[in-house]
Amino acid sequence: MKIFVGNLSRNATTDSLRQEFEKFGQVVSVDIIKDKFSGESKGFGFVEMPSKAEAEAAISGMSGRDVDGRTLNVNEARPRNDNRGGGSGGGRRF
Repeated sequence: MKIFVGNLSRNATTDSLRQEFEKFGQVVSVDIIKDKFSGESKGFGFVEMPSKAEAEAAISGMSGRDVDGRTLNVNEARPRNDNRGGGSGGGRRF
């Protein structure tokens, strides 16, 4: 199960995030999203856990938890919606 982790500290690393989530079970992958130009964290990332039960325990255990002075926003990741603008020009027809 893929988990969204928001409001991450700029100091968060994949290793530190993995350690926090491994308290709840096996972690398959950790990905902190970074700005492609600056390389700095965008303040959110994803953790993947193979067991749904462990992932749900991690969500309830980590959501609202203070890590590096930031209150984490943790929930099940939703599929990305690729409708990111650039579509029909605001509904105008030419």
